[in-house]
Order: sequence, then structure tokens, then C-alpha cells
Amino acid sequence: MALDIVDLVAGYGDITVLRGINLSVPAQGVVTLLGANGAGKTTTLNAISGLQASVSSGAIRLEGTDLTRMPAHERVEAGIAHVPQGRQLFPFMSVRENLELGSYAPRARGHDKDVLDRVFSIFPRLKERLRQQAGSLSGGEQQMCTIARGLMSKPRYLLLDEPSLGLAPIVVKQVMSVIRQIAGQGIGVLLVEQNVALALKQAQYAYVLEHSEITIAGPATELQNDDRVRKAYLGL
Repeated sequence: MALDIVDLVAGYGDITVLRGINLSVPAQGVVTLLGANGAGKTTTLNAISGLQASVSSGAIRLEGTDLTRMPAHERVEAGIAHVPQGRQLFPFMSVRENLELGSYAPRARGHDKDVLDRVFSIFPRLKERLRQQAGSLSGGEQQMCTIARGLMSKPRYLLLDEPSLGLAPIVVKQVMSVIRQIAGQGIGVLLVEQNVALALKQAQYAYVLEHSEITIAGPATELQNDDRVRKAYLGL
């Protein structure tokens, strides 16, 4: 039971960004995708969720079901939720309204209360802010709201793009704690994160994307001690 990316070639128009990408996200736990800016990490998430990036060849399989040619909304229904970089909330809508937008998929309809209760168990602060405009939340609260909106679709797999970006260190710790909690509830998490040391601490498995290809892969604990990773990304 996994989300499997097999020999994926993808990009934008005539520009190929990914070449022969292979990675797997188990049904529970955290996998992290590392790499320098411009390496193709966001493109990988976009290709999986069906947003913007087009797939030239290869396959995206969710627990055996081929998603490669499915439109984005059908991938949401299949169980993929993508939390993009930059939060992208509707600032003049309330927290509740932003969360409700996440539950439009048929798989989530009729389960709003149960899903909301689950979200509030992870993000109790959001319950206190339900009527507040999303744009008036702190940066950390906005990131929490964005992740919570993704959870409202009842995903089986959650794609997270740079969730710590622009947050204070203490808030980053809270976000990472939330990611562990989500993974512990039986959701597979694919994490793209600029803080490599932090990402490797959260993940069970890691991939390094360089020059459009996966160049290093293995258990996160092993990559923490890999000389190539330490030199290139950890400054050691």
C-alpha cells in the first residue's frame, strides 16, 4: 500500500524538469524529498497532484490505481491532497469557510463534522479562530489553516511543499509536531522542506533530487550521516 512514482518524466510545455523519477510513499509515515532550489521538488508535487506540470512518460500509482492521466479533481477524490507553498488561503474569507473549501470532494461530503473534529484535535487554535478572517491570522496560524484545509478532503496521502517557509523557529517546531501527528493517524506524507536537517529528523525515508534526477535515496537516518548530504545540504 503506497503512492508510487515510476520512471516519471515531467515538466512545463517543452521544458523537461524531471527525468526518470522513482519514489514511493508508504500509507503511513513521512518521506522527504530534498534538493536545492530549482531542482524540481515542487514540480514533482505538481505532477503527482495534477497541477500545472504535465507528464510525458512514466506513471503515478496510488495503491495500484493509475492516476497519471486523471484530472486534478479526480486525484483529490482518489485520496491525494496537495498543500502548496505560500499558503494560498482566501484572506477575506473566514477560517471556517477556508476549511469548508477543502471538503468539496465527494469522498469528504457528509463527513464534515467528523473531519472537522479530527482537524480540531490536531489544530485546537483554529477552533478558536473559526469566525476570524484567514488573512488576519498569524503566519503560523495561516500555515496550520492551510494544512487543515488539505486534511478536510480526507486524504490518504498529503503532499506538503515547504511548510516551514517564513515561520519563526518555535512555530516551525509546532508545524513539524503536527506533521508527525498526521502521519501517525495513518496518512502518508511526502514532505518538501528547505530545512534539510529538520526534514531528515521528521522522515523515515528520504530522496535527494539533483539535476532533474534522484541521486541519493535511503532511510533518513542514513542520509543524516551521508557525506554527500552533509557537505551539500547540512554544511558539515
